[in-house]
Amino acid sequence: MKTPASLFIVASLLTACGGGGSGSFIPPVAATGASTSASGSTADSGAGGNNAGGAGSTGTTTPVVETLPVLGVATGATLGNCASLAGFTFANTAITSASSIAAGTLTVAGKPIGAHCQVRGSMYSRTSPVDNQTYAIGFEMRLPVNWNGRYFYQANGGIDGSVATATGPVGGGGVLDNALNMGFAVISSDAGHQSPAPFFGIDPQARLDYGYQAVAKLTPMAKALIASAYGKGPDRSYFGGCSNGGRHTMVAMSRYPDDYDGFLVGDPGFRLPLAASANIVGAQNYNALATTPNDPSTGFTQAERTLVSNAVLAKCDALDGASDGLVQDTGACQAAFNLDRDVPTCSGARDGTCLSADQKQRIGRLFAGALDGGGKKFYASFPFDVGVNTNGWASWKFSSSLNLDSGAVAFIWQVPPENQVGFNGPNFTLTTSIDSILAKITATSTLYTESSLSFMTPPNPADLSRLKKRGAKVMAYHGTSDPIFSSDDTQDWYQQLMAANGGDASNFARFYRVPGMNHCSGGPTTDQFDMLTPLVNWVEKGETVDAVIASARGTGNAGGVNTDVPASWSASRTRPLCAYPKVARYKGSGDAEKAENFSCL
Repeated sequence: MKTPASLFIVASLLTACGGGGSGSFIPPVAATGASTSASGSTADSGAGGNNAGGAGSTGTTTPVVETLPVLGVATGATLGNCASLAGFTFANTAITSASSIAAGTLTVAGKPIGAHCQVRGSMYSRTSPVDNQTYAIGFEMRLPVNWNGRYFYQANGGIDGSVATATGPVGGGGVLDNALNMGFAVISSDAGHQSPAPFFGIDPQARLDYGYQAVAKLTPMAKALIASAYGKGPDRSYFGGCSNGGRHTMVAMSRYPDDYDGFLVGDPGFRLPLAASANIVGAQNYNALATTPNDPSTGFTQAERTLVSNAVLAKCDALDGASDGLVQDTGACQAAFNLDRDVPTCSGARDGTCLSADQKQRIGRLFAGALDGGGKKFYASFPFDVGVNTNGWASWKFSSSLNLDSGAVAFIWQVPPENQVGFNGPNFTLTTSIDSILAKITATSTLYTESSLSFMTPPNPADLSRLKKRGAKVMAYHGTSDPIFSSDDTQDWYQQLMAANGGDASNFARFYRVPGMNHCSGGPTTDQFDMLTPLVNWVEKGETVDAVIASARGTGNAGGVNTDVPASWSASRTRPLCAYPKVARYKGSGDAEKAENFSCL
């Protein structure tokens, strides 16, 4: 069947980025945490309440000092015969190749990655009785010759659908290292479907594999393959990704707490169907403001977004002690900045130097959190921040809402899905009632037995007691200028996690805001950092992580230049990313381009 062109316009983005997220926790079905099983089936998801925008109470109970296990340092081994892994057997698994990859074939930041074995295969191949398409969980594992004893599950972005190179993300943009180069054995998968288009959602099982069951099926196989390759299984197992990969990670934290020891959560779309729906509401409002019909970008132009960005800086830049083009104290900024008061109101035509009264009303309401038709908030607020003026911010708001979120909502999350014949993504986004969308993404049927809020979201995300008690650790980060998944939403989750742990969850989970960063990378920000190394040291040595040093990616950066970095910044500016609720504040003296002159307070 011919695929509507609008759904392939940015298909490559689907494998690199996420398509929707989360915000005031709408409770689905009650659930229990579970470790992996061959079928991957667990109870459906549930959640606590949310007062969107990160204003949740952290409680007043004095935290109880707990001694949690330190899991010990992994020990490595040397790879045996790579070619022999072609004969590896495991239930419902077919290995298609096992190839030796020479050192330097892959690189990271210009550095050669060591020799390793690439194993490709698939699990649970089948033909759907619903859409007659073939499905399988495709994967590749890369196993270093010199292994460090650790396993990394690479959770990919978008709606999956392709097997990304299994290198293992460490966080942020323009990475200077990766898990494979560090000596981890790394797995990557397509999450159970072989195309980055949303039509796999017509098959009920493909929905479930994408949501959570592929992880359950792949995990025991991957550990068995590692044991076959090295003569021992992994001593420590880690899980991480950004965007939809962050969602996968949070789902694994809740559903499979016994199977992984460390979780690296980046800009998570942990309630992805709701964030996508909120982005559709945004597109409808921007389109109502548009000067060119059906072009939402003309409802909030580049000049107008720069106007707002500059107004935010004028009110908030110095709140952390340094006027440096970054807003470190995001919370104080939301109290200090007022869109209606601090941005001029147009007295005549819009010309980029003002906002109309209608713009202020609609844009202000969107930043406060998307509303359903009855005026009830169903997704979190977004903080006003400096990164609103970037092309990355605009792309998610004005293009992805039309071409990505439309298909994901219509075919993966709605019950029933839309008719594929003649489907037009932009038309769906701009004309469909939000109440209709919300009703369908929460619905079930005899064919689609789990709603999207069940199979896509982490069950009871504030209850990580099993993970905590066994000594596992969580490090989560989120850009404050993320336009698709709100950092307020992740902050609110963390506040609920704090409240569930006597007001302090920092002995097993920490959250780091990345000022100015758009979705997973980019924006006027210091977005180059490694959170995997400190996560390993926390899990295996008990070394806590109060701050992670992040760098700007200016001219000449080995990991790739971020064109959003202002020319006035040092090309190698550094800042500490502080564990919430602390904020990076300038010490009052010293070079303001260097992290050493900031403290987390």
